[in-house]
Amino acid sequence: MRPIRSFSVVPKLPEKLSPLWKLAYNFWFAWSSPVRELFSLIDPRLWKECEGNPVAFLNRLPQNVMQELARDEFFVERMTDVHKSLQTYLSKTTSAVTFPGMTEKKPVVAYFSLEFGVDKSLPVYSGGLGILAGDHLKSASDLNIPLLGIGLCYREGYFRQYLTPDGWQQENYPDSDFEQMPMHLCEDAEKKPILISVDMAGRQCQAQIWKVDVGRIKLYLLDTNIKENDEDLRWTSARLYGGDLEMRVRQEILLGIGGVRMLEALGLEPKVIHMNEGHSAFAGLERIRVFMGEYGLPFEAAMELVASTSVFTTHTPVPAGNDRFPPDLIAKYFDNYTRSLNLALKSFMALGREDMRDDSEAFCMTVLALKLSRFNNGVSKLHGHVSRNMWKRVWPQYPVEDVPIGAITNGVHMPTWVAPDLASLYDRYLGGNWREDPDCERIWRQADGISESELWRTHERLRERLVEFVRTRLKETLIARGARRKDLQAAEEVLDPGALTICFARRFATYKRATMLLQDKERLLRIMGNEKRPVQFIFAGKAHPQDQEGKKFIQEIVQVCREEELRYKMVFLEDYDMEVAKYMLQGGDIWLNNPRVPLEACGTSGMKAMANGVINLSTLDGWWAEAYKADNSVGYSIGRGEIYEDHAYQDFVESQTFYNYLENDILPEFYDRGRDNMPRNWIRRMKNALVQLGPVFNAHRMVEDYATKAYLPAYESYRTLMKDNYAPAKELAAWRMEIMTRWSQIKIRNVGTETPERLYVGESFIVHGEIYLDGMSPKDVQAEIYAGPLNQQGEFTSRQVTVMEAEGTTSDGWHIFRGETDPQDAGRFGFTVRIVPCHPLLLDPHSLGLISWAD
Repeated sequence: MRPIRSFSVVPKLPEKLSPLWKLAYNFWFAWSSPVRELFSLIDPRLWKECEGNPVAFLNRLPQNVMQELARDEFFVERMTDVHKSLQTYLSKTTSAVTFPGMTEKKPVVAYFSLEFGVDKSLPVYSGGLGILAGDHLKSASDLNIPLLGIGLCYREGYFRQYLTPDGWQQENYPDSDFEQMPMHLCEDAEKKPILISVDMAGRQCQAQIWKVDVGRIKLYLLDTNIKENDEDLRWTSARLYGGDLEMRVRQEILLGIGGVRMLEALGLEPKVIHMNEGHSAFAGLERIRVFMGEYGLPFEAAMELVASTSVFTTHTPVPAGNDRFPPDLIAKYFDNYTRSLNLALKSFMALGREDMRDDSEAFCMTVLALKLSRFNNGVSKLHGHVSRNMWKRVWPQYPVEDVPIGAITNGVHMPTWVAPDLASLYDRYLGGNWREDPDCERIWRQADGISESELWRTHERLRERLVEFVRTRLKETLIARGARRKDLQAAEEVLDPGALTICFARRFATYKRATMLLQDKERLLRIMGNEKRPVQFIFAGKAHPQDQEGKKFIQEIVQVCREEELRYKMVFLEDYDMEVAKYMLQGGDIWLNNPRVPLEACGTSGMKAMANGVINLSTLDGWWAEAYKADNSVGYSIGRGEIYEDHAYQDFVESQTFYNYLENDILPEFYDRGRDNMPRNWIRRMKNALVQLGPVFNAHRMVEDYATKAYLPAYESYRTLMKDNYAPAKELAAWRMEIMTRWSQIKIRNVGTETPERLYVGESFIVHGEIYLDGMSPKDVQAEIYAGPLNQQGEFTSRQVTVMEAEGTTSDGWHIFRGETDPQDAGRFGFTVRIVPCHPLLLDPHSLGLISWAD
């Protein structure tokens, strides 16, 4: 039975309390503890039941309580002060980066992501990718970067985890009530929902739009669960990472194509898009279609314009983690769409293939994104190198070093992840600027002056709070299962608030090796059995619903945790989410991370731990390959970044390294106490990490890097290419087509030098060569000396590139180029000459994939 009409019923807040709605509907509360404390002050039990969701909290608050609060002058005064802080924050006009020509506060960048981890009360995230996206928005808000976010509004979100009696992961998908969450439906002047529509294999799928305020930033989420859609299409935005390949391609059509159409429907015109992973690569195609349809640009000109104003970040160092769709599935959903691009289906398919000539190759979203962006990056220096190797087939003639994928290392939003107790300590010793300017070295140098006793006592309180949280959480889980009183009592006694606590929390993918520490269980038991130096472990994490091997890892950990000799010292927490993460990141002593190198793209959880004074123990992968110091002054490394072919041998070697560190270094240092019962050397390491790593591995630095290295250049490129009715874009496209046609005719001859066989370090020498350009101008190319040291096989081990200058022609029409280079180090040194395209409007000469080498 369905009603003929429905209403939204909301509580009637007294006029004095109306600011509470403003505070509840802005996710600024996610990184502003005074807001959270204000709501918790009203009714701590109800606040906990609502899991920190202020809108649900206010909707459940009894009317008589509201009346009492309105008469409480102390509460009203406190609420007013907190509301003024929000208003002051929102009214900031200065920005960390200035975009020329922007006289009004309009979004310049549209940030697309399939998931956003802003807060637990907005369950549209699964893990690291979403948390990173949420931190990106928060830091963009703090820095006042003109950016907006675009994602999907999942009714069932990512799954909630529970375990069977034998420790096997099961998934539960509770429905979210969007009207009980801090978000508003976007409506037109007649109060009707604004809808957008995308084609789904011949059927129209419509979506409504939810707006979420994240500080100064707007996040827009598309929702297909509306009556206008067929039942199966309503499920498009139901689950994050749920369903089969066809569901995934529908979601990515909705995110990319639907996201661009949503911008138009809302009257928003950002000039730059940022694709966070390949899921949103279809946005580039839709922008091409719009430029072709509205401005009459040919496909080639529209593609150059779109690529020059697009940023793409890849997060996946594992080939299997990149979305690939069968050709017949892409044909089913894009056969009609290709006509609007004036492309044959074969040409369209080539945009998503590493080998454009292989008609059987699957359509890869990462390849599409790489081809539709001139600003491509991995999320750590090591991951940038891995990505260049992984995608070198897209640019087959280039050395790996020249594949156009750079690196911007991730960071974390400090105010979100630093424990409130620790934040108060930072406020006193670092000053309040650590929140607004966390990438300032001068500010973090002051961490060296934090009182050791205050820092350690604060850390001990956080560990005690973690232990209490674990006990409460275990007890709640056992009660839900109908456990015996004996088991409930045991749950209240697990863990020791004073013992060294090692935390491991992340997605249970097999390459992350959650079970590595169980390699030599007998040795582990011996270490854990030392009553003078107690150590305990807390695990948490989810496996993807279809990852059976990952589920086996969870089951193995859980069964070990239940063994009699370990049940009080080793715990697995179910249903890992942002709340669980905060307790573990803030209260642990060691943050353990042991992925197989180089399969961890970044690993931002370790950064969050570092910001809370938790010591990292990790393989040299992702961010830790950049952060680790060889003297162990900021944390410990498992291995030296070696890559093994024999994984069983690797697990043995690195598990032994782990045991050795634990037994011979970590435990002795942690329990090396003076008369004041403080581990002075341990505290020194905590401070070292804050001073040296704090100003680098934070999201403000990351967003500023994106703004200066990608957003601003992409925006300037748009301003250049759109002049005179997009004449420069058309010129660039025409030049590109001409270059592509003639490139195969380029030839190089008579490359040489008058240099003797032996040179001194730093002694320069001249290189010359003759180049046939088939009617092209010397300005259309860039001739380069490619030089560097050689290994025993005569191959370059590194390279330095020097641009050569044109110096006339030969009698038969070949162009003479000359340049100068010099060896920087002693040893065997070599050089060659190469030619790449060159145009004033071309952002990256490598992006076209054209290159000619001297024979």
